[in-house]
Amino acid sequence: MDIFYIVLIVLGFIALVLFFEGLYMSWNSYRGPEAKRIERRLQAMSAGAHGTQEARLVKQRLLSETPWMAKLLLSLPRVHQMDRLLQQSGLPWNMARFQGLALAAAVAGFLFSLIMGFPWQAAAILTLAFGAVPFLYVYNSKQKRLEKIEQQLPDALDMMSRAMQAGHAFPGALQMVGNESPEPIAGEFKLTFDEVNYGIPLQEALLNLATRVPSTDLRYFVIAVLVQRETGGNLSEILGKISKLIRERLKLMATIKVLSAEGRLSAWILTILPFVLAIFISIINPKLMSMLWTDETGKKMIAGALTLMLVGIFWMWRMIKIRV
Repeated sequence: MDIFYIVLIVLGFIALVLFFEGLYMSWNSYRGPEAKRIERRLQAMSAGAHGTQEARLVKQRLLSETPWMAKLLLSLPRVHQMDRLLQQSGLPWNMARFQGLALAAAVAGFLFSLIMGFPWQAAAILTLAFGAVPFLYVYNSKQKRLEKIEQQLPDALDMMSRAMQAGHAFPGALQMVGNESPEPIAGEFKLTFDEVNYGIPLQEALLNLATRVPSTDLRYFVIAVLVQRETGGNLSEILGKISKLIRERLKLMATIKVLSAEGRLSAWILTILPFVLAIFISIINPKLMSMLWTDETGKKMIAGALTLMLVGIFWMWRMIKIRV
């Protein structure tokens, strides 16, 4: 009875918070600066695309399959940042599917806590941890996709450099990379060429590329092109030097990754092992583990262990995090 009373209080508090947040979001979605900025961008892109496929693609990206769900998602705060993360991950998900997966994972974590008889503090932590699994999966997919783009970028720059030496213009070199390079870099360069072809200024299209692909190496390329357009110079030679610089940087990063592999593996094992052991012991002997959250000394031990684990995780992360 006590746990259902606590759940009822928590649900009532969440409902109250969501009510006031809904009032704020309903105002912000129609009158806020983000809504006005999106409206201006959609009008500009629609005017530039002249009702072609690009305008339909933008609309499909912003809206969900069902209008009422799309309207609800557009009223959520930071939904565009999350949608950008989904786009950067390369997953065929929209915001509705992502939110559904996160909610299903959180409910699964809460039900698992009830079945195992965990206290409400542990149930809340486990619910949040399960709910964060889809986000971690999306973030991991984004990192893998960015790594793949960084590995493909030197070859793409060499292709652009040779194309410009052969007499092609810069937009033509972008189109050549989009048509002949492998994914995922081909799709990004092809989208940049399409934006230029639809009338968007080259500077804005390149900045959009740097926003979609938050890579340091690709920002080197964008900055070099923008500076060359202002000051002049041999862009083909500049792209060749940037390609060589990126290759040397990737070689150095690969060497560092190999040397720090043991430390990263140790960090993962030391982080996951206590939680895995706690779950297995709870399944084998629940009475033994229940003393940790029923006894006052056990609660202090849990708080101390979690604090030391956070300090250790931060320390190991700083040791293996080497910026090049």
